[in-house]
Amino acid sequence: MPETFLPPAARTAGRVVVWVLGLALLFVLFALGWIAVRGYLAYDHLSSAQKRAPEIASDLGDLSAAGETIDEIARHTSAARELTSDPLWQGAEGVAWIGPQLAAVADVAAAVDDVVTGTARPIASVAVGFGAEAFVPVDGRIDTSAFAALADPATDAAGVAASARDDVAAIDRTPLVAPIADAVDQLGDALSQVAAGTDALARASTLLPSMLGAEGARNHLLLVQNNAEWRTLGGIVGSMTPVRADDGRLALGEQIQARATTQYPESILDLGEYASIYQAKPGRFLQNITQVPDFRLTAELAKEFAAREDVPVDGVISIDPVALSYLLEATGPVDLPTGVTLTSASAAQFLLNDVYLDYPDADQQDLVFSAAAGAVFSALTSGDVDAGALLRALSRAGSEHRLYLWSAVPADADVLAGTTLAGAPPTNDDDTARFGVYLNDGTGSKMDYYVTPDVNLAITGCGVGATPRTLTVQVTLTSNAPADAATSFPEYITGGGANGVPPGIARVVGEVYLPEGFEVASSEITTESGFGGGMVGGRQVLSYSVDLKPGDTQTVTIEVTADTDIRDAEAWVTPTADADLSPIVRASCDPADGAVLG
Repeated sequence: MPETFLPPAARTAGRVVVWVLGLALLFVLFALGWIAVRGYLAYDHLSSAQKRAPEIASDLGDLSAAGETIDEIARHTSAARELTSDPLWQGAEGVAWIGPQLAAVADVAAAVDDVVTGTARPIASVAVGFGAEAFVPVDGRIDTSAFAALADPATDAAGVAASARDDVAAIDRTPLVAPIADAVDQLGDALSQVAAGTDALARASTLLPSMLGAEGARNHLLLVQNNAEWRTLGGIVGSMTPVRADDGRLALGEQIQARATTQYPESILDLGEYASIYQAKPGRFLQNITQVPDFRLTAELAKEFAAREDVPVDGVISIDPVALSYLLEATGPVDLPTGVTLTSASAAQFLLNDVYLDYPDADQQDLVFSAAAGAVFSALTSGDVDAGALLRALSRAGSEHRLYLWSAVPADADVLAGTTLAGAPPTNDDDTARFGVYLNDGTGSKMDYYVTPDVNLAITGCGVGATPRTLTVQVTLTSNAPADAATSFPEYITGGGANGVPPGIARVVGEVYLPEGFEVASSEITTESGFGGGMVGGRQVLSYSVDLKPGDTQTVTIEVTADTDIRDAEAWVTPTADADLSPIVRASCDPADGAVLG
């Protein structure tokens, strides 16, 4: 053996170091293998849960029937959570590069498990026989007991879902590799949908029993907006109909035509700052109560107008003919006494245009409108309704700002607050700046049916942090009326020049509510006319007026700026007779080029 010059103690220490390093290496290899195996098993469990998830959707007709599927999914999500939360995994989360990947996987597994065990399981356990059919009246009555049983667990579930959504949203994507970052983003989108769905169920199960008269009869008022004559929220109020709800049973009262109600010399309620934009008109004429961009004030005005007609009101519901066409997808066609059959494809055109061509007398029109409301109501309350289609119709109408709901009962109002049904004006949040782009008729006629608004939105200057942003909103208005509209259309459509607008011309009076904190950089109209406006709620409002001859197109362009870190923008637009025009237009920052047109 070669002679060593190291003393015995040094040689012993060396051997110890080698052993320690060897054991450390073995531990690292073991830890990596342990984590890799557990990671693979966790992935397999999550994949199995994902494959079973669509089975829940197939059981929406009876949520309790989904219990077995949910239990199986919960077994997989709980296993995935356990596999990604042991001490070795948690310790490795502090290691550079690999740590953030492991932490993200663990957070995702925990969030998914929370949603399954904290939302789906509790709801399914109490939803005995409950499904979409619960929303359908049978013989004119909705059984509210199922909703009452769901209220508490659904509310708890909504809180769990929202927390899981926020936890995933808080994961820092910056250090993540692309596949994991994409998976986190996809899960975030899914959790947002789950959170929205459970929140809607919680609110519905809390609100519906009381509003349907489970605790005492309620008197509601149904408003039907007419999108052929624009107002900010959609169209003029053509009629209001009392609806009595008593222990889930619904009964329709006699329809009150807006043109037959009293016109007052002053506003019947204080309009606040809105008076600087609309003067007293929303409070003088029932037809104009939707001119203000806040349905809560519209409902208060409707309640007061009804009270002066000796009609008591506990709640107000607003809908338009386009939303009615969605409901007809659930009921199927309905026949009117006049011989006309309303279908989902024909209802909006008939109620917003054809009726004025076929029945030039206003009294005849009122009879047709009353018959249509009664026929659709009867179809909805008969029980012969496609429950899934009904829920889709209501959801679509609400998301498009074609369905609003207000209650005079404070507890109900609290439940509605923050939902699209409440109809509050658009406001900014941490990520999104919002415009209100509203359209009002200035002709005093039904010419707006022939006007198409094309709204575009852009955002530029998308730097990091609070840097100057420029938002550009462009409103292009085009008249599609025939060249001979002045003579070929009846006076009820053209207005007959009653408001100083020659027949055949459509006058649009628009208002653009700027996002809070933004200032006007430039504004122009192709007619080269100017802007009016004022201030409402601390935000600037620009108003304008455009006259459109048949075939004319005019464009309004407004640029606003602010130092901000918002990344998204929206424009909430007056819903029109065209179901293909989205009432919400969006734009978002793109890290590549800094701007995206909405």
